[in-house]
Amino acid sequence: MTLASLLATAAAAVLACILGLFLFTVAVRAKVMAVLPPKGRFVDVPGARIHLHESGQGAPILMIHGLAGQLSHYTYGIAGRLDRDFRVIAVDRPGSGHSARTADACAGLSDQAAALAALIERLGLRQPLVVGHSLGGAVALTLALEYPQHVGGLALIAPLTRMQDEVPPAFEGLTVRSPAVRRLLAWTLAVPSSIRRGRATLDQVFGPEAPPADFATRGGALLGLRPEAFLSASLDLQALPDCLPALQERWRDLRLPVSVLYGRDDRILSWQANGRDLVAQVPGARLDLVDGGHMLPVTKPEACAAFIRRAYADLVAARTAQATGTGDTGSSTGSGAPR
Repeated sequence: MTLASLLATAAAAVLACILGLFLFTVAVRAKVMAVLPPKGRFVDVPGARIHLHESGQGAPILMIHGLAGQLSHYTYGIAGRLDRDFRVIAVDRPGSGHSARTADACAGLSDQAAALAALIERLGLRQPLVVGHSLGGAVALTLALEYPQHVGGLALIAPLTRMQDEVPPAFEGLTVRSPAVRRLLAWTLAVPSSIRRGRATLDQVFGPEAPPADFATRGGALLGLRPEAFLSASLDLQALPDCLPALQERWRDLRLPVSVLYGRDDRILSWQANGRDLVAQVPGARLDLVDGGHMLPVTKPEACAAFIRRAYADLVAARTAQATGTGDTGSSTGSGAPR
């Protein structure tokens, strides 16, 4: 066999492999979409078409999920514990879950905050309490800084507030810089690789707690097995170095009630660097610690719901103090010390 024929055979084998991976990815995507269709409604805002799930009546609470997540992290157990007394709106961030970014939209924190500010206006929400988990915490903080008139208070669960020296192993696959290579991976290797490494990834993200058996469906995890989910999460992650360092210097400018909840054994983010250091800079902010890992909205829904209720009480107290001129707009009960 000549060298030319060997190269031709090798090229044909590579193309067949790529085609096989592509067809596998397409099939998996179709099955995921059939199992987990949108559970709410869509609202168009500049730069995005946002999918949201709304329940209950009363004071509004807007919930923002983290990296590679979706609104099911909140509907899993928290929303149902709050919607008897509140209007609970859980959103898929632009590009995540069933939400989509427009072709010209960016993934930066300011861009996502702008889309959510527009959503708040479209829904007619009056300064809601904004809940943010993980990367959603960074988005919530950005929203409060850049659109303070739209946010009443913040309840942050294991929030990302500072750049880390290293990307957690669970998210290393999202660091591919080349757009062309990233797109090729999304439609070929990313899905089978995610399936193969699924258990190890969940162990790190949830650890030391165990992921619930129904997290793939009820928790929406299967939605991550789609090319668009890989691409969006990669863009979210890679946008952080260009915006988070500058924003983290502005946390001290926050003048609204801020509450932070962290798991002592979080394997993704350090509670000291991301929680304690944030609270030290924000007047009146409070840090609560519980036993657990990073995925508290799923593993500790009761504790998270109680935490959110306390944060709302702080918001009401701050509004009362502002209206009567008896205090500032920070948390009325927080000392900044973890408890």
